[in-house]
Amino acid sequence: MSDYLTDMFSLEGRTAVVTGGAGVLGTGMSVALARAGAKVGLWDVREDALEAASKRIAEESGREGAVTTRKVDLMDETDLAAAVEAAGDFDILVNACGGNRGKAPLVEQDMETFRFVMKLNVEAGCFMPMKIVAQKWIARGVKGCILNIASMASYVPLSGVWAYDAAKAAVMNLTAAAAKELAPHGIRANAIAPGFFIGEQNRRLLTNEDGSLTERGESVVAHTPFGRFGEPDELMGAVLFLVSEGAAGFVTGVTLPVDGGYLVHNI
Repeated sequence: MSDYLTDMFSLEGRTAVVTGGAGVLGTGMSVALARAGAKVGLWDVREDALEAASKRIAEESGREGAVTTRKVDLMDETDLAAAVEAAGDFDILVNACGGNRGKAPLVEQDMETFRFVMKLNVEAGCFMPMKIVAQKWIARGVKGCILNIASMASYVPLSGVWAYDAAKAAVMNLTAAAAKELAPHGIRANAIAPGFFIGEQNRRLLTNEDGSLTERGESVVAHTPFGRFGEPDELMGAVLFLVSEGAAGFVTGVTLPVDGGYLVHNI
């Protein structure tokens, strides 16, 4: 049994790049990738956060030499292209860069903020890394896999976060489009759509300082059949499945919800 599971899910001999790797989600996914045997390159614009994330990954995976870091401005195509070239051979790309700023009614939405959130999630968090990495993989004949991060907002808009809603819907759409175009080159592209997990971006929206739920947090939990937020480790099985060639080698173009049933809305 153990040999069968190892053959199916092991990432030994593989190398992953995780963009936005110093964030809560990126760091958690990097721990899972490292524990499954992969070497991991963390990219982020925040050097201090990269150092802390690298230390955590090494400690939790028990693989000190498996993690490298690089400061990369994912919104700068030139900087991103230089990082891809310098990264050497890798065959897994995980795009964990993203997030939101603020919440506003439609008629009060600040357009500078709207454009920033769109660029962060669509260009930096999905499209440009796919474009530049796919160029490299096609040129070198690498049959790699891409994993993007979608959202519940990819399916159903969340109130007041206009750019985030549009961006995450775009991530799901672009993932499917990339899967179709890259399939002849043996490159897979999939996404996960996390439900509601407490992280840096949404903590103040969902919980009060004393740990109690905000009105929005209560609404989310009431809408989730499991009746709670997700735990970070509950995302990792989906991540390892989708990047594993043994388990998901014929899976491409899908966005897999990990949401405690949030999308199952019936009466």
